[in-house]
Amino acid sequence: MGRNAIDLILAQLDEAYDRRAWHGTNLRGSIRRVTAAEAAWRPARGRHNIQEIVVHCAYWKYAVRRRFTGEPRASFPLRGSNWFPRLRGDEQAWRDDIDLLDNAHRRLRHVIAKMGPRQAEQTPRGSSVSNRAILSGIIAHDLYHAGQIQLLKKLRT
Repeated sequence: MGRNAIDLILAQLDEAYDRRAWHGTNLRGSIRRVTAAEAAWRPARGRHNIQEIVVHCAYWKYAVRRRFTGEPRASFPLRGSNWFPRLRGDEQAWRDDIDLLDNAHRRLRHVIAKMGPRQAEQTPRGSSVSNRAILSGIIAHDLYHAGQIQLLKKLRT
């Protein structure tokens, strides 16, 4: 994998997150103009809402970044892992969670941009998943949840 491959990963990451893409709505676009009340709505008891999906995506961007930086576990700004209950429907809390996602994306992008081609091809000791697969996965993760959010918005109307 050469530098061009890293640039391609960055381009795909950006398209999945906040750049114009042929496939339609990306993750950041899926939450554009969503209010706190809309973000807090659940399709059924025990199901995730949009706000929880946003924080979940921020967490996994953090987890992927941590794989490359060696940051300690539990350095995510919220306690817990994977899914974080969000119940409030408060506009400031919603904006804070969007900022958390934006920051997690910027920080991950920065780490990938500094990555060398060899690092992108490696499989870390103790893992069966290559760094390239993790990077492809986080891109797919954004797109999966963008679609899920789009569906939740339709279900609410």
